[in-house]
Amino acid sequence: IPSSMVEQSDLSRAVQYWLDKSTIHVIPRWIGFAVCLALFFLRIYLIQGFFIIAYGLGIYLLNNFILFLSPLELEEIDSGPTLPTSAGEGKEYRPFTRKLPEFKFWLAVTKGTCVSFFMTFFAVFDVPVFWPILLMYFGVLFFMTMRRQVAHMYKHKYVPISWGKAKYKNAGAENSMFGGGMAGAKGRSE
Repeated sequence: IPSSMVEQSDLSRAVQYWLDKSTIHVIPRWIGFAVCLALFFLRIYLIQGFFIIAYGLGIYLLNNFILFLSPLELEEIDSGPTLPTSAGEGKEYRPFTRKLPEFKFWLAVTKGTCVSFFMTFFAVFDVPVFWPILLMYFGVLFFMTMRRQVAHMYKHKYVPISWGKAKYKNAGAENSMFGGGMAGAKGRSE
């Protein structure tokens, strides 16, 4: 086996190891992405060029965001309501599953931002364009796409955002007439 293949295998294994370790650190991952995106836009602003790269990145980020908001069974939802085939299926709870899970969404947009940043170092990608038109077109595209997505979410009654596990007031507190547990043992010593 050539040494370059072994080194490439070791590198990909190391990258995968650190990606696996980062899965539980959601907020630091997204802060890292925000920093990469801010550096990219700072570079675009300082150079005053590569607007077509910024536009392409914007379209890429928008496409991934729509996939992140979309349910996995979109074709099943769009085909219209169907009747359950069994009694158990009618009462079955089905959690919201995304077409693009959060980690893969983060990974895709971070890679896209890093590649776009890297592309700004090559003059061949600096195509002269009138950037206000691109910005206006992206704004219209974003508005129309998000309006359609929100209408779809409203029509099919799904919410793609969850804020974690529900917390109930007085959960675990024993305030009943009989106390329960060690409630009656306040004055006892053992």
